[in-house]
Amino acid sequence: MVYQLGFVLEQALGHVTHTKNLQANIPRDPEVQAHWALVPFEVQGLAARVPIYKSNWTVRAGLRARRAVARLARTTRLDALFFHTQVPAILATDWLRRLPGIVSLDATPLQYDQLGAFYQHAQGPVWLERVKWGLNRDCYHAARQLVTWSEWAKRSLINDYEVPANKITVIPPGVNVAEWVAPTPRVRHDGPVKLLFVGANLERKGGLLLLEAFRALRPLGVELHLVTKDKVAAEPGLFVYHAMQPNSAPLKALYHACDIFALPTFGDCLPMVLSEAGAAGMAVVSTTVAAIPEIVREGQTGLTVPAGDARALEAALRRLVQQPALRLELGERAKAHVTRTYDAASNANLLLKLLKAEVDAARSRQGGAA
Repeated sequence: MVYQLGFVLEQALGHVTHTKNLQANIPRDPEVQAHWALVPFEVQGLAARVPIYKSNWTVRAGLRARRAVARLARTTRLDALFFHTQVPAILATDWLRRLPGIVSLDATPLQYDQLGAFYQHAQGPVWLERVKWGLNRDCYHAARQLVTWSEWAKRSLINDYEVPANKITVIPPGVNVAEWVAPTPRVRHDGPVKLLFVGANLERKGGLLLLEAFRALRPLGVELHLVTKDKVAAEPGLFVYHAMQPNSAPLKALYHACDIFALPTFGDCLPMVLSEAGAAGMAVVSTTVAAIPEIVREGQTGLTVPAGDARALEAALRRLVQQPALRLELGERAKAHVTRTYDAASNANLLLKLLKAEVDAARSRQGGAA
């Protein structure tokens, strides 16, 4: 039996890496024929002059997704649809009612509003927010199943959008763990302790705060390695990388060469770099923002600090710099936790299991009706 599955995937921020992981793992299932519809964020040419369309990502993604699904349906008899995130799915509720459909999300719109200041996102007037809430609620209820990246997002669906808990499955995005594990075990060493930060937006991800902490720790012989798109002035002990590509061999080698992963972010849902760091066996310091405490468990798989607390960040990093045994212990626990919960291959199989079950149920209903 072959399952013809359409995957409609938002291409913004960390969702691009999530897409690449799905495209690497889904085709490994011989029962699945995957059809991909990638919904780009960018707007160019004449479209960049169209009011609303050029400035509203929900409208743009929704219209692009509708066209993409229509193209797929013209050439293939689809058995089911998988949308990630709800943004491209909002204007496709008719397709969700027509075909078995699953909608996946990292955060609900209300949660995104809470983090909006860090994404240059502002809420609209009350009437518009009410309309937006209704459209999202209709989308969630039209889908046969919902997948969230975290328990944090699942709680919002239940409490804020009236979705039954038994309709929601938590399946994090994760990484291909085997590709990120260090080639040799981590051991104590006499060289400088190396801090690693990976984030395109230095300010939102807490990179500027990390620079302050690094300067205070530099007398201990610490190095800071920044992977970012933003420009950073040169200073002793600082190494900046602008051309690193996601999932690339040089990036993985940098994870393996560094000791502590620091992401003191102000605004994130569930940064995928944290699962990369965990798979690489790194001790992690991050913030108690959104779903981060689910992957960076305080004192177990890493250390967490309040967002924006420079003193707490410096203290957590100092503790790990001065306690190599603790670094290694937290790194091993992080690797075990990520392997168990955030492995992309295993989680792709869980997604396919849900999709296949919905297709099988639909075929049974059709057989019964006949």
